[in-house]
Amino acid sequence: MSLNNGPTQNISDSETNSLSDRLRNSGLRPTRQRLSLAHLLFSQGNRHVSAEALHDEAVVAGIPVSLATVYNTLHQFNEAGLLRAVAVESSKTYFDTNTSDHHHFFIENENCIVDVPASHITVTDLPSAPDGMEIARVDVIVRLRQKD
Repeated sequence: MSLNNGPTQNISDSETNSLSDRLRNSGLRPTRQRLSLAHLLFSQGNRHVSAEALHDEAVVAGIPVSLATVYNTLHQFNEAGLLRAVAVESSKTYFDTNTSDHHHFFIENENCIVDVPASHITVTDLPSAPDGMEIARVDVIVRLRQKD
């Protein structure tokens, strides 16, 4: 049976099975809302999305989901390794479907993020991690704005 979440979104049986497997393999139960949000996130290739933007997409697609559920789901997907959180400000986080090692440009006046391959940035002279800790990864965000 296809997952039908509204007038504009139908997910095929094979995609539902694939998304279900992906969620289960990451330790998450494939609920209807998680599957619907996963379809929105992962069916368009690699991208960066805020919770508000994903909620807007869900509303347009006829998916009955609250903004709080979108936030919770994005954080669950991040914790499970399905997404990568990119905090550009203390109050603004984007979620990246590309979890590979890479960095970002943040275009300030457009509030958007663009990938920068890790091979294009070299980070040197990192401090030693405190006892009992290890460096998990280094995230570089290069902020851009239009010249005046």
